[in-house]
Amino acid sequence: MSKGGKRPWIKWLFLGPLLIVTLVQLYFLLMVCWYNFVNPRMTNMMSDQLAVLREKNPKATLQQKWVPYAAISNNLKRAVIASEDANFADHDGVDWEALQKAYERNNRKHKVVGGGSTITQQLAKNLFLSGSRNYIRKGQELIIAFMLETVMSKERILEIYLNVVEYGRGTFGAEAAARHYFNISAASLNASQAARLAVMLPNPRYYDRHRDTNYLARRTNLIVSRMNSAELP
Repeated sequence: MSKGGKRPWIKWLFLGPLLIVTLVQLYFLLMVCWYNFVNPRMTNMMSDQLAVLREKNPKATLQQKWVPYAAISNNLKRAVIASEDANFADHDGVDWEALQKAYERNNRKHKVVGGGSTITQQLAKNLFLSGSRNYIRKGQELIIAFMLETVMSKERILEIYLNVVEYGRGTFGAEAAARHYFNISAASLNASQAARLAVMLPNPRYYDRHRDTNYLARRTNLIVSRMNSAELP
């Protein structure tokens, strides 16, 4: 084959993957724009968990009910910010200091054990990505987080997050969590109840089964003490 005949193959060897990556990012951006106005009915995280539940019970369903931002207790908003992302109101989607600490911790452990994720990053993961821990997925998470912060207000980001985040096995969102654990609405959560839900977020399925651990009680008290300093969007 002539030299000229090889060039198209060489060109597409580089341009092909670049085109695929570009199209994937465009898809994510379009979805972020869509979710700025339309409430997501099913996130990637929900879909994954529903598939797991239906392996054992084909009729399994998720507990989740969307409620507007105003119908979620400010106690829960403050508790989640205090527990998960104290700088939520100020950062651009990424807390670089927390990310650096997570990177150093991962290097010490020689594996990805934590990501230093902000609320915005967690929302990006929940909406579109898998729960796997690797730097490629983390990079995509950062890109989507910047898209979310560019397109949406902080209030909209927090509203979606509180409505789709996992609170236990098959339980998603503030309203379902409040009814699952306390038999009340999300609007009625007091400071202690809200702090307990916020503390459960890093490992909700575990705390769904172990609701009276000493760590959960201590951490709940700590978050209650920090809630008043949490800045709401």
